[in-house]
Amino acid sequence: MPLEYIPGIPILRPYVDPDNQPFWDAVDRHEFVLQRCSDCDVYFQPPRPMCPHCLSMDSLEWVPSSGRGEVYSFVVFAADRMAYPGMKIPYVVVLVEMEEGVRLTANIVDAEPDEVYIGMPVEVTYNSPMEGLTLYQFKKRAS
Repeated sequence: MPLEYIPGIPILRPYVDPDNQPFWDAVDRHEFVLQRCSDCDVYFQPPRPMCPHCLSMDSLEWVPSSGRGEVYSFVVFAADRMAYPGMKIPYVVVLVEMEEGVRLTANIVDAEPDEVYIGMPVEVTYNSPMEGLTLYQFKKRAS
């Protein structure tokens, strides 16, 4: 099921700051990257200027991600009063545990709400709902 937007209502844009700019630049190029500390080899999300594990500030890098993970949790937005007014209901927001161990939220596409389940294998896909805006989403994948 593709995600549908209601014409005339602004689409929510991600907040971009100096810490997460490289992530969103990669999404614009249809590449998926995660921040990692090369000192302790820990991936983390959200991006930040210091490793949350070893507190290093000099060893942070952006590395390609597999873009693959499993649904850790999800919510189905099925009532107007719950959902963002610019999106047609029903739609599903998933919390995905990536193969690298970090968790990210996004919409899931290519799946009906009753097909989504915890442990469902998913992968990153991209959507450009308007000029100058590219978003990452998840879609189901074969195990």
